[in-house]
Amino acid sequence: MAHVGIVGSGNVGANTAFFIAEKGVADVQLYDIQEGLSTGKALDMMEAAPIRGYKTKISGTDRRDILLKSEIIIITAGAVRQPGQNREDLYDANRGIVEELADSMKGTAAKIIMVTEPVDLLTALFVKRSGVKRRQVMGLGGMLDSTRLRYLIAHELGLSFENVSALVVGRHSSAMIPLPEYCSVSGIPISRLLPQQSIERLFDQTRRAGDLIVTMAQRASAYYGPSAAAADLAEAIHLDTGRVVPVSVVLQGEYGVNGVAMNLPVVIGRNGIEQVLQPRLTPEQKSQFVNSANDLATILARS
Repeated sequence: MAHVGIVGSGNVGANTAFFIAEKGVADVQLYDIQEGLSTGKALDMMEAAPIRGYKTKISGTDRRDILLKSEIIIITAGAVRQPGQNREDLYDANRGIVEELADSMKGTAAKIIMVTEPVDLLTALFVKRSGVKRRQVMGLGGMLDSTRLRYLIAHELGLSFENVSALVVGRHSSAMIPLPEYCSVSGIPISRLLPQQSIERLFDQTRRAGDLIVTMAQRASAYYGPSAAAADLAEAIHLDTGRVVPVSVVLQGEYGVNGVAMNLPVVIGRNGIEQVLQPRLTPEQKSQFVNSANDLATILARS
C-alpha cells in the first residue's frame, strides 16, 4: 500500500508525485480514469530515479479501490480554469467528481488534501457528503496564497524566502484576506520594512496571482505552485511534523461561522488537522471573513 495516493494524473497530480519523490517523503500511487495514463507517467518518473536519485516508489493503477487504501489521498482530478473563468465557475463541472469520490470513501480514515477547484466549496462538499471528520479534509488554497505572498515580499525586499512569514486567510479567491499583522521578516513586521502603498500592492498582486498565471499561459491553471504545496502538506501529515499552515477547513464556530470551508492556520499532524487557530482580526477583516462565508453558503445551498 502506498502512503500517498493521488486522484488525477494530469499536470498537478503528476508533478505532486514527482515533488514527493524528490523529497523522499513516501511511496506514491497515481490513479486516473484514463486507462494507462497513471501507469505510463509513473514509469516515466521511475526511469528518472537513477538520475535524480530518489528512492521512494511511484506506481500507477487503473483501480480506484487500490488507491483508496492510501493513508493520504490528494484529489487533483477535474476541469481546470481557462482564461476568463473564476474558480467558482468550475463548481458544477467538478462537483460530480468529488461527490462520487466522497460516496466511495464514507468512513475512511485517510487524510484528504483537496486541490481541485473551487477548493473551498469542494472541501465543504466532501466533508458533508462523506461524513468524515473535518480534521481529515483540508483544502490547499490558503497554503498556496500565503506562499505566493511570501515570494512577493521576499522579491520586493531582495531577501531569502526562508526568512519571510506571511498569512492569508478567508476564501481562496480575489476575496482572500492577507493579514499584515502576521507578515514579517525574521520577526520584523513588514510595516517597518515597506511603505503601506507597497504592502497594498503586494496584497493585490497576491489576490490576482492565480488569474495572472492563467491569463499569461493562455491554457490552464497554475500547477507547479499547487503541486509543491500539496507535496509539502502531505509531508507534514506523513511525518507528523506539527507544522502550522493555512488550509481550507470546514468551520465549526470559528468567528461565528459554521458549515463552510475557508482558510485558517491549523496545526498539521498524523491525524490531519490537529488544531484550528484563530488569528486576531480587525472588525473590517472579520466582516470580510463573514461575508465570504455567507457567499459560499449561498452557493452550497443551491447545489
